[in-house]
Amino acid sequence: MSDPHTIADLGELGLLQRLFRFCPGDVVGDDGAVVAVPPDQRLVVTTDVLVDGVHFSDRTTSPADVGWRAVSANLSDLAAMGATPLGITVGLSLPGHTPLAWVEELYQGMAACLARWGGAVLGGDLCRADTRSIAITALGSVPSDRALYRHRAQPGQAIVATGDHGLSRAGLELLLHPERGSGVAAADRDRWIAAHQRPQPRFDAIAALWDVVGTGAEAAAIAAMDSSDGLANAVLQIGQASGVGASLQASELPIDPAVAAWVGRSQAIDWCLYGGEDFELVLCLPWPVAESLRGRLGQPCAIVGETTSTPAVELHSADSTRVLRFDQGFQHFTAATSGEVGPEPGSKQ
Repeated sequence: MSDPHTIADLGELGLLQRLFRFCPGDVVGDDGAVVAVPPDQRLVVTTDVLVDGVHFSDRTTSPADVGWRAVSANLSDLAAMGATPLGITVGLSLPGHTPLAWVEELYQGMAACLARWGGAVLGGDLCRADTRSIAITALGSVPSDRALYRHRAQPGQAIVATGDHGLSRAGLELLLHPERGSGVAAADRDRWIAAHQRPQPRFDAIAALWDVVGTGAEAAAIAAMDSSDGLANAVLQIGQASGVGASLQASELPIDPAVAAWVGRSQAIDWCLYGGEDFELVLCLPWPVAESLRGRLGQPCAIVGETTSTPAVELHSADSTRVLRFDQGFQHFTAATSGEVGPEPGSKQ
């Protein structure tokens, strides 16, 4: 960030002119963006807010990585709905002393994520505030018979989790406490930090799902949610929405063996269940579909358990059965109940 100017030096209009270059020229400049939706598709809208000191900090995340993560969080929600990105709007609240270079790098990170997964910056709003925050609304489209929801799980279905869980939490731990990483292999360290700073929304898993299911199938027997607030939270939310429970197997949890070797199996399980910000998908599927999807995606992709007709969500291990509750997982405005859970997703860094 070599540019010495702050956004106060430019003023709102000057800053807008700098940011317009990240937007399509024929979209911004009016009171709103007019966006075409493909024929026979539904519009999907999702919003996510990131606040400095809560969801990101200069200590752990560069401005470009903040931009990437802010967009990826929203695109992950679109993926969980089965939608294809159309674009985003950005609400930016900033102190006047914010370096101009910080804002431009933020948008470079946003643009890089959109270039990878699709969509464009369609506009937004600027506001002066005491704390930096980024509020992004993402727009996507999905055929009406392919929209995925949380409430469609049925008893006796397989529960699939894409990707290893707990990697983002491991990466955050290394960023907060670099001295703890002295015994971690460089490749593992880089992979865990990348999982935290540059998460990848799982549009590939949705494409693989429809390849497995077939072009004529509908989404009526599929439930889905992204796991950005933790694997346990996603299973609990799907179960509550669908009126089902779940029986999870600790031995099948998608845990990176290198994480377990680093912090121990017990801590790795807690990070897998509650660490959050992995931006993977949790799906409830008929067993044949689940097994075919796991074969298509390969490792890491796990069938972690089965939905049940009773409302409880239980984690079974060789020596115990643990009942999972919402107050164990992450919820906004709710304090963690145990110091063993670790920082909440989006907690102070």
